[in-house]
Amino acid sequence: RITKGNLRHGHTFLTLTYIRGYEALLFDMGDEHPYLSHLIQMTEAFNRRLVQRYLELGVEWMGYPEDLGMQRGPMLSPAQFRTWIEPVYQHLMAPARDAGCIIHMHSDGDVRALAEDLLDCGVDVLNLQDLVNGADWIREHLKGRVCVDLDVDRQQVTRFGTPAEIDALIRHEVESLGDP
Repeated sequence: RITKGNLRHGHTFLTLTYIRGYEALLFDMGDEHPYLSHLIQMTEAFNRRLVQRYLELGVEWMGYPEDLGMQRGPMLSPAQFRTWIEPVYQHLMAPARDAGCIIHMHSDGDVRALAEDLLDCGVDVLNLQDLVNGADWIREHLKGRVCVDLDVDRQQVTRFGTPAEIDALIRHEVESLGDP
């Protein structure tokens, strides 16, 4: 068994939206509001202490669950992600990576525009949704580069599809992304 630690879901970006509101946060990023950096630093410091505590407990797997995507595209631009959020992710993931942990990142929604940035943070396992990102896109861009922890559809096919449609979806995903 692998010992696991996880930050709470929405540890950075979503926490900032909870504090400021989604629209206000994006305006803060666009305007480079002077208090935004301080708010991000406080959020990072809180999360960094949690990561450190998990490392002190000897975890081998560290999870960073956060939703960054919508049905189409990310919730913030790649430039905003790189400026405001990616540095925090790098700071939070570095101690776990340095300790030899497996780095797991979860995000619902379409994160194709942020995938390279997430890999640059040192993600070993990427949990992303199948239909909004596309199994073919995942195969072409991520297979063999990162362990894909596929979040199988629970909005359309598995909810409303026939057994044959569900079987076809799972078969396509296993054949596209599976590896003996």
